[in-house]
Amino acid sequence: MTTILRWCALALAASLLAACGRKAVKFEGYTPAQEATANEVLFRAISLVGTPYRYGGNTPQTGFDCSGLIGYIFADVAGVKLPRSAEAISELKAPKISRGKLMPGDLVFFRDGGSVSHVGIYIGEGRFVHAPNSGGTVRLDALDGDYWRQHYDGAKRLFR
Repeated sequence: MTTILRWCALALAASLLAACGRKAVKFEGYTPAQEATANEVLFRAISLVGTPYRYGGNTPQTGFDCSGLIGYIFADVAGVKLPRSAEAISELKAPKISRGKLMPGDLVFFRDGGSVSHVGIYIGEGRFVHAPNSGGTVRLDALDGDYWRQHYDGAKRLFR
């Protein structure tokens, strides 16, 4: 089943990137090097859809929690070592991005109570990849879903 989910996710990514004239999936404003890296982050994130959730997990073999997923992808694709918690990642000195200016590869943050408690990678067309909770798997969700819309805290762009 995991293999089927991953192939479906890759097919979705291919259709998102192949969609002609869709502004949400273009990397406007990126340099060619930034665009290439953002594209790699996007594909790597989608390739991990279906990987089991595991608190403290940070590899495809052991499973992922949200910050472990983000850290693994950025280390694997861009050689960037990120902090190990969603809150610490949200505190990085990186440009804050308004929701209307999100581009694929941006990090999206969610707050439940006092501090940032969740992070995902925006993939375009209002969707993001994340490792949501115990018992689940890495998956795609819509930013405008009830829970995510209510807990959305902002976004940052690590590509400059």
